[in-house]
Amino acid sequence: MPELPEVEVVRRGLAGLVTGRRIEAVHILHPRPVRSHPSGAEGMTRVLAGRTIDSVRRRGKYMWLALESDALVMHLGMSGQFRINDPADDLARNTRALFTLDDGRQLRFVDQRMFGGLEWIPGGAKSPVPHIALDPFDDDYDVVDVARRMRARRTTVKRALLDQAMVSGIGNIYADESLWRARLHFDHPTERLTQRRAVDVLSHAHAVMSDALEAGGTSFDSLYVNVNGESGYFARSLDVYGREGLPCHRCGTALVRRRFANRSSFLCPKCQRMPKRVVKGT
Repeated sequence: MPELPEVEVVRRGLAGLVTGRRIEAVHILHPRPVRSHPSGAEGMTRVLAGRTIDSVRRRGKYMWLALESDALVMHLGMSGQFRINDPADDLARNTRALFTLDDGRQLRFVDQRMFGGLEWIPGGAKSPVPHIALDPFDDDYDVVDVARRMRARRTTVKRALLDQAMVSGIGNIYADESLWRARLHFDHPTERLTQRRAVDVLSHAHAVMSDALEAGGTSFDSLYVNVNGESGYFARSLDVYGREGLPCHRCGTALVRRRFANRSSFLCPKCQRMPKRVVKGT
């Protein structure tokens, strides 16, 4: 699933191409992406046609088109893509919605697995996803406060990093990378973190996502691309995620994969040991 850097790459690509453009026509090719709209595809078409895109904004893994005071929230899910095309271009397989702009181009929403979606939020241009915490790139994000709240929770550090109500935008890839940089085991109890170590791992999360953003995000397959169809290249710079059996870039020990919830965690068994007096759960 695209995480903050991938969504921000898409947001920046869209912002440079659709800001100030008017939506001339909307065609919903499959109803599932607009399943939350009370009047379905017809209603979504009606509220969007003729509206001008004032800006493209993001919080965590969510982004939205601001149209005066209203918002069209766009979530990529597992496989969502936004592409800018000429109307004469062939439709990519799994194209779900078309937005014809006043400059003649089309904004196309492509989603193979259809876990993504488009949601209309009247009056939501400023903050349409209030249940999502600030992310590390928000001007109002306070890493010291987040660290303090993290330490007050009785959970483990990776679960806290993935809690979108605690800090948004971090997913499995960047959680593992941040923990490797901070030399923390994913099952380290949050209540046993010092304030300094909590700030440290959160700072590493910001740093690793900044690095990923510079590389255009992380692409493992064709399901994540920018608006021009280009893949990201940060996968080449990953230190731990997906590198089971390969040597740790820091100490040379073979990296391992461990079960975590319904997914995997990758770590170095030497650099990221569990603290003493904590029983390992993996």
